[in-house]
Amino acid sequence: MADGFLYKGGSVDSIEDLLRRLEQLNAIGAALSKERDITRLLESILVAAKTITQADGGTLYRVTEDRQALRFEILKTDSLNIAMGGTSGKPIDFPNLPLHDSQGRPNDSLVAAYAAIHAQTVNIADAYTAPNFDFSGTRKFDARTGYRSQSFLTVPMKDHEGDVIGVLQLLNAKRKPDGQVVPFSSSDQSLAESLASQAAIAITNRNLMSQLETLFESFISLINLAIDEKSHYTGGHCQRVPALTMMLAEAVNAHKEGPLASFSMDERDRYELKIAGLLHDCGKVTTPVHVVDKATKLQTLFDRIDLIDTRFEVLKRDQEIAVLRAQLEMREPKDPAAEATLWTACREKIDALDADRDFLRHVNQGAEAMKDADLHRVRDIGQGHIWRNVNGLESEFLSADELENLTIRAGTLTSAERGVINNHIVATIKMLEQLPWPKHLKNVPEYAGGHHERMDGKGYPKGLTRDQMSVQARVMGIADIFEALTARDRPYKQGMKLSQAMGIMHKFRTGGHIDPDLFDIFVKEGVYLRYANQFLDPWQIDTVNPQAWV
Repeated sequence: MADGFLYKGGSVDSIEDLLRRLEQLNAIGAALSKERDITRLLESILVAAKTITQADGGTLYRVTEDRQALRFEILKTDSLNIAMGGTSGKPIDFPNLPLHDSQGRPNDSLVAAYAAIHAQTVNIADAYTAPNFDFSGTRKFDARTGYRSQSFLTVPMKDHEGDVIGVLQLLNAKRKPDGQVVPFSSSDQSLAESLASQAAIAITNRNLMSQLETLFESFISLINLAIDEKSHYTGGHCQRVPALTMMLAEAVNAHKEGPLASFSMDERDRYELKIAGLLHDCGKVTTPVHVVDKATKLQTLFDRIDLIDTRFEVLKRDQEIAVLRAQLEMREPKDPAAEATLWTACREKIDALDADRDFLRHVNQGAEAMKDADLHRVRDIGQGHIWRNVNGLESEFLSADELENLTIRAGTLTSAERGVINNHIVATIKMLEQLPWPKHLKNVPEYAGGHHERMDGKGYPKGLTRDQMSVQARVMGIADIFEALTARDRPYKQGMKLSQAMGIMHKFRTGGHIDPDLFDIFVKEGVYLRYANQFLDPWQIDTVNPQAWV
C-alpha cells in the first residue's frame, strides 16, 4: 500500500460486512467528537478500533511532550482479561518506548516506534516470522502467559498538521464465526487508519479545548488575584464560595427525592457552575478598596478616630489651661479651697471627655447594632463639645460626615457605601454579559449574577423571586451568605461559630431570604459540616442542633 506495507496478505471482507463496519466507523466518529474527558476518549478510541477490526487486543500509545518516546496509555487483551490504564484503575508501569537510541538514531526495531517515526502503518501477519522488527518482548510475554501473539496492525495517529501524536496498535484479528486468528485485512487497515485519523483530530480538539479552558481559568484566577491584591479580605471569598457551591450542588444532584429530585448535572453542567462560582464577584475589581476594606465606621484611607482622639486631647488641654489661668488669677488671694474646687471641676470634665472618647471608639468598631440612646449620645457629643479648629474658629466637635458614619446603626458602611458595595453585582453582570459565551457556558452570567437575589423578591439587583431563578443561582446564594457569616478574614468581624451561622441561615430560610428546599439538603446531607472541616478554624466548629431553631 502507498502509506504502509503488508506482511502476508489478509483475508477479504464481504461488501455487506464492509458497509456495516463503515457505518460503525461513522457512529464511532460522532461519539468521539462528543467525549470531553481525555482518558475516556483514549479508551473509546482503542475499544472502537478493536471492535471495528475484530481484534483480540490492543494498545494505545501517546507521544510524550518532548517527542522523545511513546507512553503507554491504554492496554487491553480480551482473551487474557487484561485491562490496564484508562478507566480500569490499574496503572501501566511499563517503561516508555524510546523513539531514538543513545546515539540519536531512529529506533526502527520496535514496530510502534517505527510507525511513529516514519508516520507509516505497519501490518504484520505473524510476529514470529516477520523480519526487521524486534518481537523478543512479545515472545517473552507469550511464554509467560501461554498466549500466542500473531497478527499486528500498528497505525500512527496524525493530527491536522500531519504530526504524529500517538500510535494505535491492534493484536490478533479474529475471524468469524470460529474465532481463528488471521492477518488484518486491507479493509481492516483502511478502517483503522480512518479511525486513527478521526481519533487524532478528536484528541487534538480535546487538547485544544483543554488548553483554552486552562487559559480561561487562568484569566479568571488573574481577576481573582487582582481582587486579592486589592483587598486580601475578599481573596479567600472568591475561592471558598465556588467550593461550597459545588459541594451543595453535588448534594442536590445526588438527592433523588423531594422537590429537587429532578435536578441533575452532567460534566458540562458542573464546569459551567464552577466557572460561574469563580466569577461571581469579578465586579469587585471596580469597587473602591477603601469601601471594601472599611473596618471601622470612620475609616477611609485611614481610621479618622485618631483625629477625634486629638480633638479630645485638645479639649482636655484647654481644661487644664483654663484652670491654670484661674489659679494664676487667684495668686494674690491664695485661696486653696477655691483652687481645689477648680481642679475638681476640671478633672470631672476631663473624665467626662475620656468617657465620651471611649464611647466613640467603641461605636466606631461597628461590631454590634446601635440603640437609639447610643445614636442620641453620638449626636450630643458632636454638637455639645465646642472646640476651636485650626483657624481658631469655634466649630462643632464632629463634622456632618463623621456624624453620619458614627451613627451607622449596624456594620461600618453608610447607605451610600453599601450602594457602592452592592453595585459590584451590577458590574459583575455587565462584565459577564459582554463575553461571547459558548453554548455550554451560556448560563454563567445568570448563575453568577443571582447570588444576592432573595426568594421573596427583595434582593438585588433585579429583585427576582424564587421561581425566576435557576437552582444553580439559588445554590450560589446560600454559599455566598454562609461563607460570609463564617469567614474569619473580614476586616470588621470575627468568623461566627457554626451553630450561630446555621441559626442565622435558618432564620433566612423561614424569612424568605434563601431557598428552603436547598437549605434542607444543606443541613440533611451535612454539607455545612464538610465545608467547615475544610475551611473553618477548629474553634468555630461546634455542635449544631436543628431542634434549637424551632
